Amino acid sequence: MSLKSVFGSGALVLVLAISAGPSSAQALAADAAASAAPTHAPVQILNRRIAEYRAPFLGVSPAERARRTHLYMNEVLARSGAGVVLVRKEGQGQVLMLDGEMALILTPEDVDVASGATLDSTVAHAKRQLELLIAETRESRDQSRLWHAALISLAASLVFAALVWAVRRGQHALDARLAAQMAQRSGALHLAGTPLLQRDKLLSFSHWLVMGLSWSLIALLSYQWLSLVLSQFPYTRPWGEQLSAYLLQVLVKIGGGILRALPDLFIALIIFGMARAATGMLKPVFDRIETGEASLGWMDRDTVRPSRRIINTGIWLFALVMAYPYLPGSGSEAFKGMSVLLGLMISLGASSIVGQGASGLILMFSRTIRVGEYVRVQEHEGTITELGMFTTRIRTGLGEELTLPNSLVMGSVTKNYSRAVHGSGYVVDTTVTIGYDTPWRQVEAMLLEATRRTPGVLDMPPARVFQTALSDFYPEYRLVCQAVPSQPRPRAEVLSNLHAHIQDVFNEYGVQIMSPHYRSDPASPKFVPRSAWFSAPAKSEPRP
Repeated sequence: MSLKSVFGSGALVLVLAISAGPSSAQALAADAAASAAPTHAPVQILNRRIAEYRAPFLGVSPAERARRTHLYMNEVLARSGAGVVLVRKEGQGQVLMLDGEMALILTPEDVDVASGATLDSTVAHAKRQLELLIAETRESRDQSRLWHAALISLAASLVFAALVWAVRRGQHALDARLAAQMAQRSGALHLAGTPLLQRDKLLSFSHWLVMGLSWSLIALLSYQWLSLVLSQFPYTRPWGEQLSAYLLQVLVKIGGGILRALPDLFIALIIFGMARAATGMLKPVFDRIETGEASLGWMDRDTVRPSRRIINTGIWLFALVMAYPYLPGSGSEAFKGMSVLLGLMISLGASSIVGQGASGLILMFSRTIRVGEYVRVQEHEGTITELGMFTTRIRTGLGEELTLPNSLVMGSVTKNYSRAVHGSGYVVDTTVTIGYDTPWRQVEAMLLEATRRTPGVLDMPPARVFQTALSDFYPEYRLVCQAVPSQPRPRAEVLSNLHAHIQDVFNEYGVQIMSPHYRSDPASPKFVPRSAWFSAPAKSEPRP
């Protein structure tokens, strides 16, 4: 039975203090007071950590225990003993004996329980470290072994310098070879006469890539050289061992992480493969609908393209959500933070994009406009060449291509000149204002005559003239006809020719295309007598 178990730790401290005299009693009392706030204290001699005290023992703090052990071990190692290390179990813990004398004592409180260690494993590790310390102490006193270590370090330094020189030479040679290869092949990659790759950018990229690889290799060689040189000398050997162990731990951690991620990565690949198979199965269906060979309810040639994009995007998004937990690093804090940041950026900056996309889908599925139709949006007029998710492209007859946001098209009144016609083509209309003193039958006949002279304007359905307003000084006539040119022509060209023929016809019959405005009552009333109702080229036919 030990003294501690009989008297308790406080009584034992008091007995030791009385036997050691007043000064020792004061020191032990100070140690007992310091034990109220224990801290971890390593026992480190010649840069080698033997053990670590984690709790007070007999009222002595871990720091004071480490200091006393360090002093005592220096005295023991200074002797030329056999260096035999033994372990003896006591009631308070386990004692490491060096040549029959106590070197240190480890208690159950000194065990790092969080790492899964036990008292036996902790003592065994301390025993191995102490044996290494004894061997390194003897080695540091052997001049021949120190000279041998110095020669090995010198040889390693020479080999390291040669390898660095070889890496640098290889860097320059590889850089020159890549530059020559890129100079030969970069000029062959062109698209519509424009080089796809710029030679100077490629040379800069290859130079930085080769330089990065070479410096990475030099850094690895430097790490290994430093670890080898430090491991040759007893005092610096723990540092070299730590460098080697750290590199090995990093490699093991990376390799273990890759091996552990392979099963989950395999599951993620299976999910993505199923998504790829699903989109591949739907592709023939979409292709047949797009070519007009088949139709599927609400899906036709006009809506198959956006439907294909929406369905494929939905499939891939579903696959990504299902595969997300199996992706390597998906559970890390960095991955979670990046996901939150990406979501915040989308929520703050994508409101207008979502609105544009929604407008594009509404235009496509409501079939408000289609590709090839002639429309007018606000003051913009032309043929639709592309109806995208976010923008609509219109080509005017004046050599212009307009790109309109879909939200603008959705929020504006759209005039479609191609929907009201029979068959292919578009509607052409124009407006003139003629005074009340010109017979309206003559005006209508002249406008219809102008349409018959205009190439591209169809005879059937026949053109029509509408009197859209009776203003204060003149009536307003609107000519509406259908045009399908024998050769593809812009609507602006047909309308220009129609305006030219209207002017010719009115000039032939001596009718001025002017809108009169009066400041006072005219000298004679402005009306058309009955005898002039059917002035040429009007014909005496009843008005429908």
